[in-house]
Amino acid sequence: MKALRFTLIFCLLMIGCAEKGDAEQKAVSNSRPAPSAQEQENTNAAEAQQASASKESPAGTQRDEPVTPAKPVKGGKPNILVIWGDDIGWTNLSAYEQGVMGYRTPNIDRIANEGAIFTDHYAQPSCTAGRAAFITGQYPIRSGMTTVGQPGDSLGLQKESPSLAAVLKKVGYRTGHFGKNHLGDRNEHLPTAHGFDEFFGNLYHLNTQEESEQRDYQNFGKAFSGDLETYEKQFGTRGVIHSIATDEMDDTEDPRFGVVGKQKIEDTGPLTQKRMHNFDSEEVIPRALKFMEQANDAGEPFFVWLNTSRMHLYTRIDDKWLREVEKYTSEADYHGAGMLQHDHDIGLVLDWLDDKGLADSTIVIYSTDNGPEHSSWPHGATTPFRGEKMTTYEGGVRVPMMARWPGRIPAGRELNGIQGHQDLFTTLATAAGVNDVAEQMLQEKKQYIDGVNNLPYWTGEVEESARNHIFYYYESKLTAVRMGPWKFHFSTKEDYYANVIPRTVPLVFNLRMDPYESYFSKDSYGHLMQKVSWLIQPMGVLMQQHLQSLKEYPPVQGGKSFDMSNVVEEFINKSKQ
Repeated sequence: MKALRFTLIFCLLMIGCAEKGDAEQKAVSNSRPAPSAQEQENTNAAEAQQASASKESPAGTQRDEPVTPAKPVKGGKPNILVIWGDDIGWTNLSAYEQGVMGYRTPNIDRIANEGAIFTDHYAQPSCTAGRAAFITGQYPIRSGMTTVGQPGDSLGLQKESPSLAAVLKKVGYRTGHFGKNHLGDRNEHLPTAHGFDEFFGNLYHLNTQEESEQRDYQNFGKAFSGDLETYEKQFGTRGVIHSIATDEMDDTEDPRFGVVGKQKIEDTGPLTQKRMHNFDSEEVIPRALKFMEQANDAGEPFFVWLNTSRMHLYTRIDDKWLREVEKYTSEADYHGAGMLQHDHDIGLVLDWLDDKGLADSTIVIYSTDNGPEHSSWPHGATTPFRGEKMTTYEGGVRVPMMARWPGRIPAGRELNGIQGHQDLFTTLATAAGVNDVAEQMLQEKKQYIDGVNNLPYWTGEVEESARNHIFYYYESKLTAVRMGPWKFHFSTKEDYYANVIPRTVPLVFNLRMDPYESYFSKDSYGHLMQKVSWLIQPMGVLMQQHLQSLKEYPPVQGGKSFDMSNVVEEFINKSKQ
């Protein structure tokens, strides 16, 4: 083992002498078999169950009206609708778990059945990082959006960072963002300052918004600041924001949230526990549908990023959904009830696309920001993988991902290649006709794009993903690397609240043989590490290339951390410099 440690350290320090190894793993692409009669019967029953639970809603009623013909879009560009749930688990979608949770999600499953489903798609360990990876096309270390900021914090999406919305707006798209953003709450961080024409939604974790309703919060605030109003002005969150991008500069400055800038901003009030019950279906989704309809009426393609509040804790929900889920699990299954509501809400959107005749001309993506927060059960989701949100085991970062584009993405595709949120940036830009987006960002913003174009993989033109490796970050710490089937952990974190533990020798798994990272004992991983120590050199090459790109194109800002254990020591050391 001493020789192994020396080999590892030597290779990482002297990587210029290493030869690049072949770490590619062929990605398997095939079509799912047709469901059996029993599976079809179960699915039909589940769809009937969903319709029964939502018969007061348009998604649960039969549509007798003729389909409204869509207006031709300028340039023939596809509409792009990216739908994200929050903290959605693999096991909570029946397209992945095939009914093991009891209930089914037929509306979300439609996207997979009518398009492609991905098994090796990666988000990030936290909400902010996952969202930043998508909208910037980068590992979050580049934007500094590696973890969650605090209300009023200067940490947020900066003007120097790329934005998919800005890229698409340049080529004629009407761009809208509805639902959770979580990329900073100062005015310069708002989506309408980063290429979106309109934004309506919340800026924080869902549970953060209800903190002010706690009596403990109110009592502490009064004691700390003298009165609650003063405390709220200093530490409280903003409400649900509605903002519109404009061409005129507004120099009005809020002492905490900064200059308004070229946008109109309205705070529609706090996202209270009561408001949370039907926030998605009654406020977020109707505004998104109106936005898409206006774009369609104007003959403009739309890019909409629709981020629901489900399923982040805590699950504030109407009793009817709890009564519905108890047929399958338990009256205490808050998460299951929320998933039934979430699936119903996504059905509203898909039905609307059908009604407007837009389904065939719209790329629909469904995914989520990070793995499930399983430790918050029964409010948390479920995953078959080891770990959870805020870890870089597979359970923290491997997430559901589906893509539908009728006529381009063959229905029923199962794609097993490695892919990340940053790749959606480049892939969707390419679908919109921007074939050189990475080069554009280098020229215009001096920003390196990590995302690869996987459109040929989605459509079946090629059989392998354009990505053959991926880096795992926890906050600003590089904790693991995957190359083909092989994953090396340099540091591990067992659950949401655990410490990050560095490893002298990497912990290695073959994710094809052991996708759940369960083959774990001193003897087992030691034996495997000795067998595949030859992978260290090609891994070092990939790491060196990544580090070189960070050197040539430095991060726009430093990230932050929840770890406060060294704050005094760091302050003293900085003061001495």
